[in-house]
Amino acid sequence: MKIWREIRFPVSLLLAVLGLVFTISGVVWIFLRESKLGLLSKLAEFFGNWNYYLIVIGVVILFAGIWYAYDYINKKKFLLEEIKTDRKSELVKTKAKLERIAKTLPRKYEKMLIEKEEELGLR
Repeated sequence: MKIWREIRFPVSLLLAVLGLVFTISGVVWIFLRESKLGLLSKLAEFFGNWNYYLIVIGVVILFAGIWYAYDYINKKKFLLEEIKTDRKSELVKTKAKLERIAKTLPRKYEKMLIEKEEELGLR
């Protein structure tokens, strides 16, 4: 899926937010149903008994969204740190890993890696 690498980070953030909303709604419905929490109570009432399912689904997609965002940020940070070098030998050591990472990040990072390899005479 070539489009996935372009939209991975925004989708992971959306999943995290959606998971958080579902989890909070489920918690309010199950444990705080009698409390008057304004918008949270209205949201929980809207979903009604579906909150029992939503709390489970919410926790799963919350963690999935957080994991994908964390993984994206770490890979991006690693790639950007590694291509800052002006030493050909340092880039050669991590070239295979950088190429794998660049294929999971948006295309602009793959282009940045290619430009750095050309600059250092690796292509």
